[in-house]
Amino acid sequence: MNFLNSTTFAFLDLETTGGSAGHDRITEIGIRFWRDGEVVDEWQTLLNPQMRIPPFIERFTGISNEMVAGAPLFEDIADELEERLKGSVFVAHNARFDYGFVKAEFRRLLRPFAAKVLCTVKLSRRLYPQYKRHNMDALIQRHGLGAVQRHRAMGDVTAMMEFFNHALADHGNESVEEAVRTLLQRPSVPSHMPPDVLDEVPAVPGVYRFYGENDVLLYVGKSTNIAQRVASHFSGDHNSGKGIRLSESMRRLEWTETAGELGALLLELKQIKGLRPMYNRRSRPAKTLWSIELTESGQGYLQARLVRQIEPHRLGHYYGLFRSKRDALRALTGIASKNELCNKLLDLEPADQHGPCFQRTLGRCKGACEGEEDVTRYNLRVQIAFHSLRLKTWPWQGPVGVMEQNPNTGRTDILIIYNWMHVATVHSEEELSDLSLRGTAVTFDMDSYKLVVKALSGKGIGGLQILELPPIGEPDILAVSPENS
Repeated sequence: MNFLNSTTFAFLDLETTGGSAGHDRITEIGIRFWRDGEVVDEWQTLLNPQMRIPPFIERFTGISNEMVAGAPLFEDIADELEERLKGSVFVAHNARFDYGFVKAEFRRLLRPFAAKVLCTVKLSRRLYPQYKRHNMDALIQRHGLGAVQRHRAMGDVTAMMEFFNHALADHGNESVEEAVRTLLQRPSVPSHMPPDVLDEVPAVPGVYRFYGENDVLLYVGKSTNIAQRVASHFSGDHNSGKGIRLSESMRRLEWTETAGELGALLLELKQIKGLRPMYNRRSRPAKTLWSIELTESGQGYLQARLVRQIEPHRLGHYYGLFRSKRDALRALTGIASKNELCNKLLDLEPADQHGPCFQRTLGRCKGACEGEEDVTRYNLRVQIAFHSLRLKTWPWQGPVGVMEQNPNTGRTDILIIYNWMHVATVHSEEELSDLSLRGTAVTFDMDSYKLVVKALSGKGIGGLQILELPPIGEPDILAVSPENS
């Protein structure tokens, strides 16, 4: 007997007071049970959500506060619902929504709930990849499904089942079974994590966090598709000792959604540096941050000095960012040797030491240390030698808003950037109009600088809209990076 004949599929739809499983509640449940080509049972009920149904939801679903006032609470029907769904495949259109609400209701009762979940949106995409839209209205119109009472639980269940039966007739049992089996396959998960841990993880940009015993933060990561990236961690293909240790240590998963990639990258950096997870080495704050500054000597020659204090409003005066003094000195030594520059003027030898620099004795300095090279010529050679290291000057008058929008979720993030530093994030132009940066402390950071420069230069991240902002005050810029502490 094949899988479709031997398995019970519970086609389920919910109506709710809103879109957040953590805050909103269920107002109606409708389920129709299908096995071996036939409907074997059905069940539906209104529920008292213990909160007011917003007027626009009343108009959308037709379910009023008066209709649910005398309805049972979820806790009253929890045992029956769990028993009815036991052993069935939980089928819903955009199943993450319905499954998330059911799990949230059981969680409020301090009861676990898990099921195999089939999403008919994903099934439609798999069976009909030539189409872009797979919402229920699109399926009804495209496949000529019968008219139903939309946005009521049993009406939407009827539409789902009609689509399922249409797909069986259109593609045959074997092809549909193969698609269902593929969609039901779960990636392996760490042994201490619940088997359905991935069911609620959204396929959106953002940052995810793994926690271990005693809620110790193990790892912070980012992705343009959190669900896909987390699933890859759980694939069981650990090719490193670190991957095995991380998997064995995991106990809990959290995530934060963003509108786009830049917001995710900046949030990941901020959390790695601020929270210091155990398994993140890359992008951790270094103990020191060095740069090179060029100034004129008393004789007018450009001379280099190492600095540990970066003033963001003077970025064009600095050359290179280095995590250690050794790295900065190594860079200076290479520049001196390659360009026949003076070791004394590059602060590689004491300036008050009598006689020429060591480069001069080897014939690799043209005599600036002894005043023998023309000042203008020497300075031009220095500027050419250091040009590629020069930090990028902020090109706008003040802060800008970098807008990222996710057309799939409707989320908007406006990242406030100033002197290549992420200062704040707002989510609408209304919030932006109320924003003041006065009193906001922000520090210069090497990784964020490199990331934002690359993004705003149009290299690597597309879809960014830059808004030049009216005067909204300037943040309190801290010249000393936290990496210097």
